Amino acid sequence: MRALKVEKNDDGITTRLITDLGDDDLMAGDVTIDVEYSSINFKDGLAITGRPGVIRDYPLIPGIDLVGTVAEADASSPWAAGDRVLLNGWGIGESHHGGLAERARVKSDWLVRVPESLSSHRVAAIGTAGFTAMLAVLALERAGALDHSDGSVLVTGAAGGVGSIAIALLSRLGHHVTASTGRVQEADYLHSLGADDIIDRAELGEPGKPLQAQRWAGAVDSVGGPTLANVLAQTCYGGTVSACGLAQSADLPATVMPFILRGVTLAGINSVMAPLPLREQAWQRLASDLDLELLDSLTETVSLADAPGVAERILSGGVRGRTVVDVRN
Repeated sequence: MRALKVEKNDDGITTRLITDLGDDDLMAGDVTIDVEYSSINFKDGLAITGRPGVIRDYPLIPGIDLVGTVAEADASSPWAAGDRVLLNGWGIGESHHGGLAERARVKSDWLVRVPESLSSHRVAAIGTAGFTAMLAVLALERAGALDHSDGSVLVTGAAGGVGSIAIALLSRLGHHVTASTGRVQEADYLHSLGADDIIDRAELGEPGKPLQAQRWAGAVDSVGGPTLANVLAQTCYGGTVSACGLAQSADLPATVMPFILRGVTLAGINSVMAPLPLREQAWQRLASDLDLELLDSLTETVSLADAPGVAERILSGGVRGRTVVDVRN
């Protein structure tokens, strides 16, 4: 099987190479999968380029997403050869060989059955970014934030993978969406996804007052740092902010004032360890609520050999929407 392998030598120099591996090179698991597609998320960009904080042990096959068909499974597994399955998170591409290879061996408990209405390519296009966006929307729904008649729903990092799919979902669900982006040249793209208003990320990117004018009924934030602090300070009474990323910073230079004076909720979104019932709910909602033709329009498909180049571009803000990797090409 062909795989993208990331290695790091004693001097800290990272190398990435397409190599041929055998099934004996795979890690422990009770299900072996013939992988069709993976994708490139921001975390994959960090892993492939050797940035710290993602890959725990080298060498490793990166790729936090995969979709494919079960090739074989242990007798104790609930899966059988021929089952179409998907996997997001659970440490693949971080501490366990991931999806940027033609085969993967994983644990049964990590897998979700592919919804019948979704092709494998579209599952990969959604990937962890879309799965995370859906988890963020579900958190806003559970908190009642989307029931507010006042205030727009804000999406930060709007041109990225999470942001793009969050806009598409929220707009199709009937909400007024404001997109925050540092790429104002992407205005037409963001409007095509369903964004009603667009603001420059500079409006939110610098330290601000602990409490500010109320603007947002809810928000999906993939940026963190001062941006998240300002979003919280501008969220309407009783609103909720789903935090799912740290593209700007892992810091949160905020106060408790939005929480104790306006009843704002900060909901943390973790797609890696989400329990199976929540995963199944999210994927069923993605299958029913996401405009799949719109998804196609924001998706680029590349070969396995092209993945390292995309990884570099995603970290520099040069990738919009979603990138699918055809691991068989």
